[in-house]
Amino acid sequence: MSCKPGWCGTFMCLFCTIYTIIFFFALLSIIFWIIISPSSVKFHVTDATLTNFNLTDNNNTLYYNFKLNVTARNPNNNIIVYYRRITAIAWYKDNAFGYVSLTPFDQGHKNTTFLGPIVFNGNTKIKLGRKQLDEYNEETRVGIYNDLAVDFDIKIRAKFGSFYKSGRFNTPVVQCRRLRVPLISTSKGNLSSSSTTFSFTERRCSSASFFTDRDADAGA
Repeated sequence: MSCKPGWCGTFMCLFCTIYTIIFFFALLSIIFWIIISPSSVKFHVTDATLTNFNLTDNNNTLYYNFKLNVTARNPNNNIIVYYRRITAIAWYKDNAFGYVSLTPFDQGHKNTTFLGPIVFNGNTKIKLGRKQLDEYNEETRVGIYNDLAVDFDIKIRAKFGSFYKSGRFNTPVVQCRRLRVPLISTSKGNLSSSSTTFSFTERRCSSASFFTDRDADAGA
């Protein structure tokens, strides 16, 4: 585009220049994202047990000892993940009952990291509805608890390729839901399952859109 003399022509030239720079920057960003094509980090709960899970009748206090092992798999060839904060949150029937802060770590290309054992141990007050309390009593009778869950609240940085490193951001919460966990009883120093025919089945967690900033999405 040729620029006309005068103030208007100068303004149009400046506008066109800025517009062109923005357009090419956006285009390069799209091309870069297509080339990188990040896949979400894959989380799996590989094992989980309870050695204590007792809800008192008088004050709704839950006493718990809940242990699990988790793997995190970075499937990308050209992305390094820097975990700067990772907090595990344990749930039972919509009640959060335990929090564990894990040690920050870096995860390279095509790498599987083992997180665990993650141990929730302590007591807290929870509130169950009548139906949920009936379910708890039945699960206690059987020795298998059906509605445990673990979330991971994560803050990361990510290095894309060899030349771009993001700032720190909060990923979408990783959700490991509907965990069926057996109660393991202790007898004379030996561990045995309350249900002799049940063993924990590995569960995949929900970690879609892992490399997006959940706070930016919430503000959109």
